[in-house]
Amino acid sequence: MANILAIDTSSAWCSVALSLEGQAVQFRHQAVTAGASQLLLPWIELLLSDTKSSLKDLDAIAIGIGPGAFTGVRLGIAAVQGLAVSQNIPVVPICSLDAIAAQILDTAVFKSSHPQHLMIAIDARMEEVYWASYDIEDNRLPKRIGDIYLTKPEDLNLEGVQLLAGSALNAYPHRLPQFNGVIDPGVSISALGILKCAQQSLLDGLQCEVRQLEPLYVRDKVAFTTAEREEGKS
Repeated sequence: MANILAIDTSSAWCSVALSLEGQAVQFRHQAVTAGASQLLLPWIELLLSDTKSSLKDLDAIAIGIGPGAFTGVRLGIAAVQGLAVSQNIPVVPICSLDAIAAQILDTAVFKSSHPQHLMIAIDARMEEVYWASYDIEDNRLPKRIGDIYLTKPEDLNLEGVQLLAGSALNAYPHRLPQFNGVIDPGVSISALGILKCAQQSLLDGLQCEVRQLEPLYVRDKVAFTTAEREEGKS
């Protein structure tokens, strides 16, 4: 098993996990109101200290690259760039939706429903959602089918979906298309999902050099103009 530090700051949570061969996974995960900048590096130092390890012991650093909160995504990537450059450590970029899909496999909802097709849909703010569809294959992480989409809640394509999960369910409960399958509104991204995806990505040889690390925004527009805000009020 590879030694991996996994980080995610793409949501309203600061999340760090450390997996070292022969040791239990160390994990910290906390909601943040003013960003994760004050927690992230101290947590990393603490996890390394508690396991009597250092950055030079890592095979890779995995990071959630979005889509998600713009400031959070940039914070996480900047931190990883600094850590990886210092020891020339490979990095593993992980899509936020893929990480959530990986976490679904461990939930009671998934284990009781055994879906073959699922969708992850998360609140993208600005009255929109990020979503992607996945197929379930035996002994593998969910396989993303097609692109990651940014649409209005009403425009989710739920054809063939058996399990719908993510924060969009709570954010837009009355705007999503009618769905008769299983739902799981409680699952959200954490470093554990990043870690699960990174372990598979390393096996598949999908690590990259730190200079190749880029955020996955999906949305280019990050704010309404004054005119658009006024139009929304009316």
